[in-house]
Amino acid sequence: MAAETKEVQTSQAEPEEQKVAKRKLPKGRRYVGSKETFTYVLFDIAQSFNLDQNKAYYLTDVLVISYWWQAIISVVVSIWDIINDLFLASIVDRTNTRFGKFKPYLIIYALPGTIMAMIFWGMPIMFPETSGTYVPKIITYFVLQMLQNLATSLYEISKTGIIATITPDVFDRTRLINQANLFSSLVENIPNQVCTVLIDLVNHNKLKIKMTSLFVYMGVGTALCAGILALFFSFKVRERVLQSVEKPSFKGAVGSLFKSRPLMLLTISEFLGQFAVGTNISLYYISVLNAGSAKLIVGIPGMFVTYASYAYVDKLREKFSTRTLWAVGSHWGDLLYLGVYLFGSINKNYKKTVPMIAAFMIRETLWNFVYAMRKVVPEEIRNEAIDYGEWQNGYRTEAMAGVVKGLARKLVATFTNGFSSALLGIIGYKQGLKPKQQSDRTERLLFTMTTLLPAATGLIGIIPKLFYNIDSETRERMYKELAIRRAETAKELNKAHELEMAETSAEQK
Repeated sequence: MAAETKEVQTSQAEPEEQKVAKRKLPKGRRYVGSKETFTYVLFDIAQSFNLDQNKAYYLTDVLVISYWWQAIISVVVSIWDIINDLFLASIVDRTNTRFGKFKPYLIIYALPGTIMAMIFWGMPIMFPETSGTYVPKIITYFVLQMLQNLATSLYEISKTGIIATITPDVFDRTRLINQANLFSSLVENIPNQVCTVLIDLVNHNKLKIKMTSLFVYMGVGTALCAGILALFFSFKVRERVLQSVEKPSFKGAVGSLFKSRPLMLLTISEFLGQFAVGTNISLYYISVLNAGSAKLIVGIPGMFVTYASYAYVDKLREKFSTRTLWAVGSHWGDLLYLGVYLFGSINKNYKKTVPMIAAFMIRETLWNFVYAMRKVVPEEIRNEAIDYGEWQNGYRTEAMAGVVKGLARKLVATFTNGFSSALLGIIGYKQGLKPKQQSDRTERLLFTMTTLLPAATGLIGIIPKLFYNIDSETRERMYKELAIRRAETAKELNKAHELEMAETSAEQK
């Protein structure tokens, strides 16, 4: 009897930390049903269902915006982006509606965002055969970029938040991200792939259509389709992570984020990663190799590796630490580009179509062995960092977290993006020329800007990834405690709601 009494007293005196540690983290509960998962896959497809991979060629040689004006506008818009991000994030984080915190903004963005994208790709109709410095065209492009940036900032903040709150179960969220990335990878690049093939057919006079018409039809069409898919998801999605009733002040939200080590490491990583400077590879394929469809060809073998990579990503996560997978997934491609540069530098191989297609094909195939890793792990780290902030502070700041994480990146991008555009002028790139008409020096430097330069300048971003501090033990404890807190919050809210209903009923009587 005495032994039993002692055992009871020991149990009662057991610290709360040990009690929490003994509880099992609930696994496998599925909050997001099949229909909503399907809409999320469509939403994920909409993010890259566009011609953005050919945007550099479109701006430089189809719409013809002087690369100097591109550089200036890029800097101004980037500064504007930094300013509006902080205020938009503060507004979103303090939003509380019956539809949720982020859903209303996704719906609001859908129509104007789609219209602006259609106008952007339709600009060649508005300004046919005008010079790269034609003032009305430059003004229109500038105003459109400013408005698009404002709308896109609100959209990106809301998108980050909705993914973090669509389910409170970390395993359900991982399942959702994996399925979306897997299925969207089957179709998301089709517009860019088709466009690169058609560009080659037009340049080789095999297709009797103007290049401007090609981009207008495809650009406007993909913008409309992506807008419809995103709007469909916006109406169907639900937010399931409870938000605290008390909203943080702007100063408090920013301050709490700087105390979060995971978020700070993400911020520093993106900051250093933005020092990667280069140019769009499509410009090299078209101008130097006269093979815009090379982008499609080099990816064919890697396509099969891409789908297979999802089969072993969970096993890799069990065997290796998050920071290892994050570092390898993010920078394996940089190392491979160094190999491509060395090969292209031998006997001027960079000017030869077949050898370079083979080199890029090998690079793409090896790169896609970590495709699932680089798609899934960073997204989970971002959501994990947001949950870590809730664990530390007692409230969620998804919007501000996304902005602060990207703030340092955008500060650097303000100058690197403009510098990348200006580099075309520095290396002597002449706009409007047919493929293979640039000087030898320009072609060589364009190849360097596509391979060596972004690889060498991007590798510095690996440093903060090596110090990521959420290990399996910390992660397990964090989600155990969050599950308990959220359950208690839900009970308190239900009691408050019942009390409010009872008082309302009494008043009516």
